[in-house]
Amino acid sequence: MSQPQTVSHTAPYGDQLAVVTVTYSPGEALERFLDSLDKATTRPFRVVLADNGSVDGAPERAAEREGVELFRTGANLGYGTAANRAVAQLPREVGWVVVANPDIEWAPGSLDALLAATGRWRRGGAFGPLVREPDGAVYPSARLVPSLGKGIGHAVLGKVWPGNPWSRAYRQSDTEVVERTAGWLSGSCLLLRRSAFDSVDGFDPRYFMYFEDVDLGDRLGRAGWLNVYVPSAEVTHIGGHSTRHSSARMLAVHHRSAYQFIADRHPGPLWAPLRLAVRAGLAVRAKLEVRASGG
Repeated sequence: MSQPQTVSHTAPYGDQLAVVTVTYSPGEALERFLDSLDKATTRPFRVVLADNGSVDGAPERAAEREGVELFRTGANLGYGTAANRAVAQLPREVGWVVVANPDIEWAPGSLDALLAATGRWRRGGAFGPLVREPDGAVYPSARLVPSLGKGIGHAVLGKVWPGNPWSRAYRQSDTEVVERTAGWLSGSCLLLRRSAFDSVDGFDPRYFMYFEDVDLGDRLGRAGWLNVYVPSAEVTHIGGHSTRHSSARMLAVHHRSAYQFIADRHPGPLWAPLRLAVRAGLAVRAKLEVRASGG
């Protein structure tokens, strides 16, 4: 593994704030996202809807609001690529960018809490809030970068034995809920230092969906930045509006992304047998999950 590079704090950006959300027929969730966002910060901000081809009219209606811009990507490019393109067209005055799902609801003051944390962590490249499920349960949104052993243990046993030690270690289930660094943060809601995001060329466009946040967090860490978990900021992830009817397809995409992440970090002929075994194992796991879900 390469050593972390020295972080440069010489940024060509200002201190303005933008919020980018990737939309794909988001339904009524988008209105709740925007309504709650208004109460999440006292700072001025602009909103960019990076739309991947919605057909429900929700982004067009939302764009009628003051400060909300509709940015059409031209096709369904996936989460990371759409976010990259939206961030790239922001003016240089914008130095802080939130990338969030449109089915997030912000707690009052939550974005201000994230912004306040940036002053405590000068090497922070990404900041993530505490994420709650709709039932109020805390989602493990600040995790370790999966090592080969923990990753395989979690992949094999996570569904049948959720409390297994590999999954608990990977999810940081036993870690106290305090402000701390993490290997990666859930891409459902991230505050990004734009200079840090640029320094690693943003999200890897090869990840259509899933693992783009794991990969980003890992690359930020390797480049010398920190991923900072800020539980004083809270959001609720209502979850899955645009993908809930595509379970079989989404499971397949998830497993392809998992393989991509592992293969990238174990290149070359010496690791070929491992990559082959991982690919086969993930394919079997995907089929079993599709069958179990009735897809």
